[in-house]
Amino acid sequence: MMARADSLGAAPDTGDASDATAQVLVRAATRAVEAVGGYAAGIYLRSPTTGLLLLALFTGLPLQLFRPWWRMQVNRPYPVAEAYRSGQAVLLPDAESAMSRFPQLMAGLPFTFASLYEPVTAGTERFGVLVVLREATPGIPVGTADRERLRRAAEQLAADLTALAQAGGRVLWEGDPIGVPAPPPEAGAEGARRAADRLAQAVLSLDREGRIGYVNTAAESLLGIDGPHLRGRLLWEALPWLGHPAYEDHFRAGFMSGEPVHFPARRGRHPPGQWLSVDLYPAADGVTLTLGTFAKPAYAPTARTRRDPGADAHTRADTDTVTDTAVDTAADVDVDVDVEVDVDVGVDRYTDLDVSADEASALYRPVALAIALTEAVTARQVSAVVTEELLPAFGGRQLAIYLLDERHLYLAWETGFPQGFLNRFDGVSLDVRLPGVETLTTGRPMFFESMQHLAAAYPGIPLDADVGARAFLPLIASGRPVGSCILGFDSPRGFSPEERTVLTALAGLIAQALARARRYDSEVALARGLQSALLPHRLPVREHVDTVGRYLPGTQGMEVGGDWYDVVETGTGLLALVIGDVQGHGVAAAATMGQLRSAVRAFALSGSTPEQVVSGTNQLLIDLDPGQFASCCYMLLDPTSGSVMAARAGHPQPLLRHPDGRTEVLDLAGGVVLGIDPEASYPVTELRLTAGSILALYTDGLVENPGLDIDVGVERLRTALEAARPSPLTETADRLISEAGNTADRPDDIALLLASRTGGDP
Repeated sequence: MMARADSLGAAPDTGDASDATAQVLVRAATRAVEAVGGYAAGIYLRSPTTGLLLLALFTGLPLQLFRPWWRMQVNRPYPVAEAYRSGQAVLLPDAESAMSRFPQLMAGLPFTFASLYEPVTAGTERFGVLVVLREATPGIPVGTADRERLRRAAEQLAADLTALAQAGGRVLWEGDPIGVPAPPPEAGAEGARRAADRLAQAVLSLDREGRIGYVNTAAESLLGIDGPHLRGRLLWEALPWLGHPAYEDHFRAGFMSGEPVHFPARRGRHPPGQWLSVDLYPAADGVTLTLGTFAKPAYAPTARTRRDPGADAHTRADTDTVTDTAVDTAADVDVDVDVEVDVDVGVDRYTDLDVSADEASALYRPVALAIALTEAVTARQVSAVVTEELLPAFGGRQLAIYLLDERHLYLAWETGFPQGFLNRFDGVSLDVRLPGVETLTTGRPMFFESMQHLAAAYPGIPLDADVGARAFLPLIASGRPVGSCILGFDSPRGFSPEERTVLTALAGLIAQALARARRYDSEVALARGLQSALLPHRLPVREHVDTVGRYLPGTQGMEVGGDWYDVVETGTGLLALVIGDVQGHGVAAAATMGQLRSAVRAFALSGSTPEQVVSGTNQLLIDLDPGQFASCCYMLLDPTSGSVMAARAGHPQPLLRHPDGRTEVLDLAGGVVLGIDPEASYPVTELRLTAGSILALYTDGLVENPGLDIDVGVERLRTALEAARPSPLTETADRLISEAGNTADRPDDIALLLASRTGGDP
């Protein structure tokens, strides 16, 4: 839709944007800023790609400074994604609250500001998220009035987008965001201009979009550029050397925090550029920037620049310099960087090599990757994090991760490669001469700045493309080989010493995360096997009663939990219906669940009353594992008469669907959860199950949703049971659990037990 801005100073082209959509978004952003006293606003909309939000509009701050946040995966731990997923507002009044809830956001924006995120929804339709930035209010939460005003602004935007969609307009966003132009920069009063012109220090005035409005005489002299050639232009267009990625955090701090910012910058991207001091003095209506002479700082960030083609001798001299720098840099951080992959194939090493596809993300993405890796627990989650954070950081398009097993490398994850291309390398031995193998066996990363370089180094190797670049990284954790990682790029590119160092260090973090994930996967497999063995494989068949059980593991954390259900024939003609939930996840929870299920079954078979069964199980759990606890509901049913005696230990109340369809939440008396109090009592409630009734016992995973009260989930389940067909019972169970089963982000496991009385006494 729109041309992508490839450098800090270039503004996105909005010429192809839908006028109607743009007008709706501009009005909404303006209303939101005015409603809550903000200084900037943005609107994220769904994109045609499932699970991806795109920043559609941004106003109040320089758009180019926020390129790393133009794309937002809905499953990432960021406030925008959280608001979209949950349908609830996320309100962060200060940096402390943001850091406690969303550390990845603050890793990229470690400044003092407040941010408010309101989902834009209409019924079941989710359009996106409305974002407003404003000054922080440390320790003071967002007030009720501001919450309501922001909610109304989002509702109005949702209504406008609904009308737009009904009229055939575009509500899915594609391409880059549009920026709302600020009013033309104001030159200021004549007296103020003369006063500033008397200063020996260079002074420039910027609006909130980063456009230059005023330039004093000293600035014209220092920069060698007349004021008319500067005024009205974005700072980074007029002075591109200020667009170095190393300075972006400083500008973000100045524009967002409202506090003065000071840093050194080198004029020009190539040595020996003059070093200048840069001072930013922000206010609500703009930023004053001053420049002064400055001695070279102890640390001077180097630019990743395009090499000029030249004579072989000149090119080789450049190569030697890069090699020395890479080795020195690697030594500083105790990593090994391989730079000896320069193969002379008759192609100038530095001709037409695109050095950086997205420099604005280069500083932020590695930090976000490191934080995200600490949260990933499965190998698949680790691979997904690498795809979402590492590839965009360096402009990559292809990724493959191979894991080592019994001296062979097996493909664990791939994206961007032609379908089936990597199959030929799956299971390759460590004895084969391939770059993905040798990077692991030697422990040295390998960088090929063009496909010709790769083909020359490994004659006959199958290539998936004729044009591009590749990086092969060893995945080694604590000295132990884990696998190898392949990064692919669509066009030739150079790898600066800084990039090589960062990629090598990140490979170590990825290896550590994968090693941890493989241990986790092994434990999950063990827990799954244990739980599968302990849950009943079939339920007893009795006259006058049908029973159906269902179990779903969680999709987050340890996945396998301690939920269980059982149906026990007591030997006295009665049927015991049991459901329980052990605290925690993993092997320990599954093992405790097995012990409790065996204990309940033993008590039931001995003819114990419901109160005796639950009390005995409580005492057993305290004796077996002090500190562990569980909830339980035990019901003893007479299939012939329909009489029920029930005891409950901290478990959610069952549901009862009457023959006429009316469904209620039962009110059973109960005691505390098992494992807490050895003296706890568990009173028994008596009720009657008439023919045609359905009894539903469930664990809290079926009714709990992040951000919602559990009563909301119980009511939703009650409504679903009321609307379901009473038979066959298997279809009823599948319907009740289907919505949870289709949820990819399910933090807890689920157990469901249904019992329907089909005959006997009326």
